[in-house]
Amino acid sequence: MEKLIDNSTIPSVNYSSMIDLLSHKAKIHPEKIVYTFLYNDNQSEINITYQELHTGAQQIAAYLQHLGLEGQRALLMYPSGIDYIKAFLGCIYANVIPVPVYPPGLSRNMLRLKSIMEDANTNMILTTSYLQSKINFHFSDELSSMDLRWISIDNISNIAAFEWSQPNIDKDSLAFLQYTSGSTSSPKGVMVTHSNILHNEAMIKLACQHNEDTVMLGWLPMYHDMGLIGNILQPLYLGARCVFMSPMDFLQKPFRWLSAISKYKATISGGPNFAYDLCLKKITDEQKKQLDLSSWEVAFNGAEPVRYETIQCFTEAFKNCGFKLNQFFPCYGMAEATLFITGNKKLTKPVFKGFCKTSLLQNKVLERPIISEDSVKIVGCGMPWIHQKVEIVNAQSLTKCAPNEIGEIWVKGESVAKGYFGREQESIYAFNNTLKGTNESGFLRTGDLGFVYEGQLFVTGRLKDVIVMRGKNHYPQDIELTVEKADQAIISGASASFSVDIDGEERLIVVAEIERKYRPRQGKEKDAIEYLNNVLKKIRQQVMEEHEIQPYAIYLLKTSSIPKTSSGKIQRRACKNAYLNHSLEVWHS
Repeated sequence: MEKLIDNSTIPSVNYSSMIDLLSHKAKIHPEKIVYTFLYNDNQSEINITYQELHTGAQQIAAYLQHLGLEGQRALLMYPSGIDYIKAFLGCIYANVIPVPVYPPGLSRNMLRLKSIMEDANTNMILTTSYLQSKINFHFSDELSSMDLRWISIDNISNIAAFEWSQPNIDKDSLAFLQYTSGSTSSPKGVMVTHSNILHNEAMIKLACQHNEDTVMLGWLPMYHDMGLIGNILQPLYLGARCVFMSPMDFLQKPFRWLSAISKYKATISGGPNFAYDLCLKKITDEQKKQLDLSSWEVAFNGAEPVRYETIQCFTEAFKNCGFKLNQFFPCYGMAEATLFITGNKKLTKPVFKGFCKTSLLQNKVLERPIISEDSVKIVGCGMPWIHQKVEIVNAQSLTKCAPNEIGEIWVKGESVAKGYFGREQESIYAFNNTLKGTNESGFLRTGDLGFVYEGQLFVTGRLKDVIVMRGKNHYPQDIELTVEKADQAIISGASASFSVDIDGEERLIVVAEIERKYRPRQGKEKDAIEYLNNVLKKIRQQVMEEHEIQPYAIYLLKTSSIPKTSSGKIQRRACKNAYLNHSLEVWHS
């Protein structure tokens, strides 16, 4: 599946790096506002021009160079805002490799932060003075054993921008590390180069037909690839404007998102599927009367399964606000490919197809009328752009799948990253794969399953057991570890977590074996049930605190009843099938 675009349609400016990009934009658009940050219920804003951004990045870079940090890695820990962007670009201007991370909240422990620091082999954290003191106050015990080097760059007025010295970097130089979301025990840093970013931004521009008049509006987290590459760097690449708010402002009041689109006449905005569902649930009919969404040309939907029902319901709910079906832009991507992999041309109606449910379970593709009872409705995620190639591959034989066959999605192109930082074996497995029976190499194994039908990529599931909820990946082994630590009654290495589709939404199911001595026994049922109810409460509380997921259901199972491989590994798919077939051996739930 390859889409070759005529060279005349490829953006003409050939930037050598992100430094070259911003320098060029500051020269031709010095007084143009590039970023507007909204706060105070969207009533207040902070603006920065291209020239101010360029000068600010130079000043930060000069300070980092003064500290002798060139070539080193530094965690970037900032709340959403313009300071985050300036710090990110300041690192790039200094050839300091930024590692975007999310500031730990009061309910989180420091495990993920520690894991990333160890994996990236750094103890440096760039942040603000305020956030540094706040983190030190709330996590003093955890931080006492960590040799951290805090670098605050909000008070560097003694460093001038002209002291900056442009580093010797090119397209193939490492730009930043994008850590895969969701994993707390084993996070992996994707090595994204300047070339990866520039190529991916060119693809997004071409697919969405963006230009300097494009107005981006977003709320996505900046430490996430969709927020950083899609929301923040795409407008910079275009010479356009981005208006954005914090993720929490959106989650607390989804109306803020759509009202900002209406106010600023945004042409592109979007997020994971859950964002549209949240608008459907929270925005009232009275609020809809205040909205004009007719300027919205690209409503991208990605990062988690794109749902037919959501697209249809959202279109119907907001049609009187000027929203039309062809404004939806289903897409597919991942951090290992920088961000964007496939999508349609803007203002093209999403492709919906019905496929035989039984055939799909057997990895076969057979189209059915979308309204038929035995059909599964799947949304097409478009096609690749600018010589990027997608193939459907048999995950065992590593050969190309036959037409109308489901297989692993492989991707090849300039957006595919260099690999995982410090993880040679995992990089060998995932990156630069060769399609057997051909001489084609350089493929990324995505771990996702899908098929190509009538020129569209359809994503059907995950080869890996990653659980995706609200645009975040959650690794089941991390959740299971949390479950097993919740109470002594739970048997170590005998729990499973997976997601199921319930009423159009992915829900977390947890199953765990308990020791025989805790099972309900005749004559002592009341005491046992009371104890097991407490176990359920502990599991729910721990999972919510550590992973920010609300379990839909928790089942405490009979000893030795969870399906395992001959080597003792949990068979999560078999557990899921047992749940769906009501065949779990449940003691309490």
